[in-house]
Amino acid sequence: MKTRQLGSSGLEVSAIGFGCMGLNFAYGPAMNKSNAVALIRAAFEAGVTFFDTAEAYGPFTNEEIVGEALAPIRDKVVIATKFGFQNGDSTLGMDSHPERIRAVAEAALKRLKTDRIDLFYQHRVDPNVPMEDVAGTVKELVREGKVKHFGLSEAGVQSIRRAHAVHPVAAVQSEYSLWWRAPEAEVLPACEELGIGFVPFSPLGKGFLTGKIDEQTTFAKGDFRNIVPRFSPENRKANEGLVDLLGSIAAAMKATQAQIAIAWLLAQQPWIVPIPGTTKLHRLQENVGAAAVALTADDLKRISDALALITVQGDRYPASLAARAGR
Repeated sequence: MKTRQLGSSGLEVSAIGFGCMGLNFAYGPAMNKSNAVALIRAAFEAGVTFFDTAEAYGPFTNEEIVGEALAPIRDKVVIATKFGFQNGDSTLGMDSHPERIRAVAEAALKRLKTDRIDLFYQHRVDPNVPMEDVAGTVKELVREGKVKHFGLSEAGVQSIRRAHAVHPVAAVQSEYSLWWRAPEAEVLPACEELGIGFVPFSPLGKGFLTGKIDEQTTFAKGDFRNIVPRFSPENRKANEGLVDLLGSIAAAMKATQAQIAIAWLLAQQPWIVPIPGTTKLHRLQENVGAAAVALTADDLKRISDALALITVQGDRYPASLAARAGR
């Protein structure tokens, strides 16, 4: 697999990363730990060197899985994790006070079985802690060698600029895909201006863009999509046109819908690195295969023209979670 630089930070990663959250959090029953470890190692064997986790996934257990899986190859991979929630629990609200950031870093180093965190994201902007204090604390951790790079997740442009003024932001992570293009308005231009990489999570629209989900699909108890407005049966039905578009393009290119969706992201900017997640080996191989799908200017124009005629229905978050993004 080819590699990409996340902005001007010097952080080099595989063109496609691996989002580890779904291995045991947010998308139904957790994988057996040994199977999850095996899948992460299979991703590495397929060329993936960029792995994304967070203390809030589990909480804590996702980092443990990632740490065990990557320990034998630690110096060949880039590990990203996150701080920012009270006691590591995303249901309790934000906490990015300096002492909490330091505590998360120390605990994450142990769970990840490592001596440094390659990319340390603030998971969500904390309205009660000045961004200058957050960035300053991470800057100290970088100086101490415990963290290599600083990142922000789902942050707004003002927060990105304030953070970057204190310590360089290597990457901004946010949802971005063919069915959620809001970052194009302000965040991506700011990243380009400031030399910041961009890491799209949910590049396959939480599975919808694969074409394997329709209005009849049921999700397991505990699956996050059960509370997402965009995944109501009526909105899934309304959004089928986007999947049909992907299907026609994929068929013409002898690729899959998922591969076209990921390839579209890769084609937007050379400093964009999507992190699809999966619990299935064949889906992992499919996703990684998107790196070899080259969309031409004509392909991209066809997609753009078709998207202009499609209005995606439904919010991407319930209101309580939407309020945490874009601060």
